[in-house]
This record gives sequence, structure tokens and C-alpha cells, in this order.
Amino acid sequence: MDITGRKLFVKALQEEKVDTIFGYPGGTVTDLFDELKKQDQIHVVLARHEQGLVHEAEGYARASGKPGVCLVTSGPGATNTVTAITDAFYDSIPLVVFTGQVPLNLIGNDAFQEVDIMGMVKGITKYAVTVRSREELGPIIKKAFHIATTGKPGPVVIDLPKDIQVAKGPAEYPENIQIRGYKINENVHVGQLKKAFKLLQGAKRPIILAGGGVRIAKAGKQLEKFVNATKIPLVTTVMGKGIISEENYYYIGNCGMHGRYAANKAVGECDLLFSIGTRFNDRITGDLNEFCPKAKIVHIDIDTASISRNVVVDVPIVADAKKALDKLAEWAEPLDTGSWMNEIYHWEEEYPLEMSRDKGMSPQMIMEGLNAAFDKAIYVTDVGQHQMWASQYLRLEGKKSFITSGGLGTMGFGFPAAVGAKIAQPGTPVICITGDGGFQMNMQEMATAVIEGAPVIVCILNNSYLGMVRQMQQLFYGKRYEATSLTCKVDNNTKNKKGRDHETDDAASKLPYIPDFMTWAQSYGAMGIRVEKQEEIAPAIEKAKKNQKTPTVIEFMIDWHEIVLPMVPGGSPMSEMILN
Repeated sequence: MDITGRKLFVKALQEEKVDTIFGYPGGTVTDLFDELKKQDQIHVVLARHEQGLVHEAEGYARASGKPGVCLVTSGPGATNTVTAITDAFYDSIPLVVFTGQVPLNLIGNDAFQEVDIMGMVKGITKYAVTVRSREELGPIIKKAFHIATTGKPGPVVIDLPKDIQVAKGPAEYPENIQIRGYKINENVHVGQLKKAFKLLQGAKRPIILAGGGVRIAKAGKQLEKFVNATKIPLVTTVMGKGIISEENYYYIGNCGMHGRYAANKAVGECDLLFSIGTRFNDRITGDLNEFCPKAKIVHIDIDTASISRNVVVDVPIVADAKKALDKLAEWAEPLDTGSWMNEIYHWEEEYPLEMSRDKGMSPQMIMEGLNAAFDKAIYVTDVGQHQMWASQYLRLEGKKSFITSGGLGTMGFGFPAAVGAKIAQPGTPVICITGDGGFQMNMQEMATAVIEGAPVIVCILNNSYLGMVRQMQQLFYGKRYEATSLTCKVDNNTKNKKGRDHETDDAASKLPYIPDFMTWAQSYGAMGIRVEKQEEIAPAIEKAKKNQKTPTVIEFMIDWHEIVLPMVPGGSPMSEMILN
């Protein structure tokens, strides 16, 4: 018996075991929402903005291991998703995004809320298609879920015209799908892996560099086992943070633009870089001509296109990280890395990662307060200085994990992603670490958090600036703080700017911040706590932990002079670190 497209849409989601969909309604998807209303297997989360809902789906996917599913209307509903889809694409997050579309006969006629969303997203998705016939609908949805979740995961977009939703067609939803030209590498090239391992055995100063691909492959345990067996020091990218316990003796820390001195120094001095699941982007390599000048490089990655794209490697291995590490574990034996480890720890002692403790409450103290308060947690960050401080000072061991926007660096990601993570893992504390600038980009999702009963703890590090750009202005632009002060005002009579535009403008530091985050939080039914002194950190976090009914916003008032160090200037070699 034939059924409508809208019924098949819901049936397909149920067959794919989707339990949550993040949506925002509109004219071209009302039929789909109406069909969702008739069932109780799939929970519909109504967000407050389409960008926010896709970030929520990202957080859900990262915390659950399942694809995030989204449903938005055509036109502005679809275009509002583009930034978050791009974020998912760069960080390899599996999403299935359904966008409504005007009926087929109106496409190309500039109909109301018609937009060529396919043309916009083809470069930022693994698969994007407009459904052109009712018969295609089932196979296309099956294909979309398969592509989103296999190989190197990523977002897919299905553009669904309104007439297809109500047209009748086959009721069957395929169990399997064969896709011409889409082949997943299921094997490890043992010959290449043996070649790489032989180089490892002969190295005197080897380093393992692990990125987000290890996390995506769920290969953290295999990596830690291999590290412990071989005694090879390990550094991670920001996206790789938390892959293994930070208590592990062989874990040195993050490397890159704001990495630890010892980690960057080790990468620069190693004779073999054994890299797994990383793209070698510019934040890790700095000046490519000066990257790893003394080393041979092994690169294991599931994505063929990522290998030797930025850094030409000596041994390329296209493989899933988990399968490669399973095979490597069979050969693992202790290597003589004692003197090399001692040298690395000497660098750590020479320039430890530490902020001043004699200038009041610092970001490091806030992170240490969180470390002490939680044995189990999902930390989600926004993008900016606070993100780097979190990556530097949060200690991830045991049942703690780290979610952040890496490739695209999307301000506004943190809070909605935290809400999605909490919906996915309601029994786990979820802490959003954000800045006063980034938080305001999607703060409307507080309504979603309150209504969904998602008691996220939001830690706003408020320095009244767009801090990372202000830091660059301080270091490289003669301290000309243009368009970064969030308390700067304009006198309408004189058109002169008044605010914290200069370091000497102490009076401006007393300007009121807009908005008052405490009053704002209360207006949504959330709890608000303002922290201004070090001794207030622990009590505030403890009070937030006890509040299981609503989200809590903790506003930490930090000194605007604080900057993230170490720092490697953009385009410079990683050896040229600004340390103080």
C-alpha cells in the first residue's frame, strides 16, 4: 500500500532509531511536523534559532555518538543553518539536515521563501540533494544516514519539496543501500603500517601526535594502550584533548598556536612524528617550511585527501585509527625513551603552563575550580580566549570529555552545543565555558534549555572584550582596541567613543555591562551567580551543581588584561613562541 512522503519521512527516522530531532517549523515543513505530532518515539526539540538548533544537534551527536537530526523550513530557515553545517563539516560531525523547499513546479520562479540551498551547501557537506520524485525519498534518506555516519563522518542535507511530502509512493524503507563510487576503507595496509612501525623502532626521539580523528574512531583506549606499551610521548591537537587521561605520564599536552611549550618543543625536536587522525592545519604547523625540520613523518588518517595535503609525509597510511592501533598493539614493545622523556620534562619545568596568582582571580583558577568539583563531566566551550584557557587548564581524566569547535572556530557554538549534549546525556553534568561575546551570539537558546529541562551550567568568563582579537590588537596592532570593547559607548552628540579603548582608561572599566547577565538569566527562569573573587569560585560551582532544576549562569568577572600564553604568531614557526 502506498503512503505519503510525510509518513515515509517519519517511518525512515524510526527505522534509523532516531529518538530526537531538533527543529523549527515553517510553511514548507508543516506537513512533516504534523506527522511527527502523531507519534511518540521521536522527541521534537523546538529551538529558538536555526543556527542554534544545528549546534544543538552537533552537541547531541558528539555526546551520544549518534547522528544529529535537524528539520527546518525553506528560505531563511535553510540559510540560517549554513554556519553550523560548516562547523560540523570541518569537525567531521554526523548530521542529517532536512530543509523544506517550495513545490517542484515553483523551483526557479523566485517563489516565496525559495532558495537554492543545494548550491550553498555542496562544498560543506558530504552529500546534498533535492528530492525530485516521491519514489526517490526512501533511498535518499537511507543514503544520507549511511554517508553521514560512515568513513569520515560529516553533515548531509536533504532538500524536501512540499509536494513530495504529500505525494503517495512506496511504503518500503530500504534496509541497505549500495552507493556507486562511495567506498569505505575497511582494511589497514599492513605493509605500510609495518614500514611505519619499523621507523618507530629506530627512532631516538619519537612523538605521537593525535587529533580528533582518534576520538571519532573511538580509539582512545587503543591509543593509551599503545602509548603505555611503547613508552612513546604523546601530544594532542585541541580536538584531540581528552583522548587519553591527562594523568598519563607520557601525555605532554596540547601542541600548536597556544600549546604547551614542552609539547611544541618536542614536536620541533623529534626525529619521528607519528601522527594519527589530524589534518595538520595551520594552528598546529605554523610556518610549513619550519614544521618538524628534523623528523620523518608518518600519517594515519581515514581520509585520503587529508594525507600530504598540508604536510608532505614519508609514510602515508589510509586507515581507520582504531583498526590501525589494534594492529600496532600486536607489535608493541617498550622503546628506550627514558632520556627523551627527561628532556621533555626539563622543558616543562623550564616554562611550565602557569598564570600569575598574585593578581586576583584568573582563568586558570576557574578551571582548577571545575577540575576539583567534577569527577564526571562533559565540558563544552565556545570560541575565543576562554576556549584556549579551557584547553590548557582543564584536566580530563576518568569520565570527563571535551567538546569544542575546532576547524571553523564558530563563536556561538558553545551554549547550544552544551544544551544538545545535555539532552543526549541527561545524567552527566554538562558545563559550558564561554565568553561574554560568544555567549551573546546564541543566548536565546536559554529558552530551549529551560523548557527541555536541561540544567546546563554556563560559565561566562566576562572580560568585557572580544578577547582573542583584543589580544592580537595588544600584541601586534599597537594597542589600538577598535571594535573589541563590549562596554564601549558612543556619545550621539559628539560621536566620540567612550569606553575601554585604552589601557589607561580606568574610569571606563566602571561602565555598566549590557546586558546584565544575572537579570537576564532570571528572566528566563535560570539561576544567576556573579563571581568576582577567587574565594567565591568553589561556592558558586557547588551551588550550581546542586541546582538540578534549571540552567545556572555563573558570570566570572576576569581582568581584561589577561592574555593566552604561550602564543605563536600566525604564520610563524612553532619555535617562535611568545611566553610572557
